[in-house]
Amino acid sequence: MRIGPYQIEPKVVLAPMAGVTDKPFRMLCKRLGAGLCVSEMTTSDPRLWNTAKSRHRMDHAGEPAPVSVQIAGTVPEAMAEAARHNVAHGAQIIDINMGCPAKKVCNVWAGSALMRDPPLVARILEAVVEAVDVPVTLKIRTGWAAGHRNALEIARIAEASGIAALAIHGRTRDQLYTGQAEYDTIAEVKAALSIPVIANGDVDSPEKAAQVLRATGADAVMVGRAAQGRPWIFRGIAHYLATGERLPEPSLAEVRDILLGHLEQLHAFYGEAAGVRIARKHLGWYAKDHPENAAFRAVVNRAETAEAQLRLTRDYFDALIAGIPPERSLAA
Repeated sequence: MRIGPYQIEPKVVLAPMAGVTDKPFRMLCKRLGAGLCVSEMTTSDPRLWNTAKSRHRMDHAGEPAPVSVQIAGTVPEAMAEAARHNVAHGAQIIDINMGCPAKKVCNVWAGSALMRDPPLVARILEAVVEAVDVPVTLKIRTGWAAGHRNALEIARIAEASGIAALAIHGRTRDQLYTGQAEYDTIAEVKAALSIPVIANGDVDSPEKAAQVLRATGADAVMVGRAAQGRPWIFRGIAHYLATGERLPEPSLAEVRDILLGHLEQLHAFYGEAAGVRIARKHLGWYAKDHPENAAFRAVVNRAETAEAQLRLTRDYFDALIAGIPPERSLAA
């Protein structure tokens, strides 16, 4: 799959997720096999570009190409300016958010709410494509509600506007993340377009990735929630798609080392206080499939320093590796 001048290989993409796909997580997922990693949503409101949160979201130093940055908003001119601003700060692909179902986004008619206004969609897409010399991609859902599936209409607008690739989450906005993703609409869109289409929704294993590619005819799959606490899912999917064979799950020692490295990157990127706080959700995701994860979270979440957080995490996984009951290691 190509997006502009960029060959995306392997054909598995990290979905943009607010509060999750920051630079440390993107770089980790890229190292573990993602062909493309899309940033968390950045605002098109220039008044917020100099906040600490926005400065972190626009930091792409050392990030492997291609750097894909998602922008959100409702005003064509503001979206165009946001695209130019992010390209000036290192973005090599601009992704437009018309898929986010969150109320605080949709209540201001951004995200998936834009699918209710196809003429505005066209104006936004045309403005952004015209504003920058890098590829522009688009993320949508199948529609606003069960009775209002208009992904094909929006997809045709996107292709006509010069969008380089389209990602579709197989749910309507009103479904949020409930129920099962449906792939018929994605298949219908893929059959009608000549630009690459990326299928998103419920891709949580190598086998499911292959199944979704077969069902939709899509050019790539996009993984979101299934990568939380399991960033190695990308190499697993890539290997399965290439060989038809499943890689073994990572050992506890490898999980420990991946997590400790991730924590160190979070501490370095955000500073100790913020890094420790932000790391807590990742710790919960990594530990969720292991014994005594609730007790582990209760203990490690009390850590206020980077050193304590790293030590408690290392001790927990070392105990699992040694076969020591986790409650004994945590009590110690």
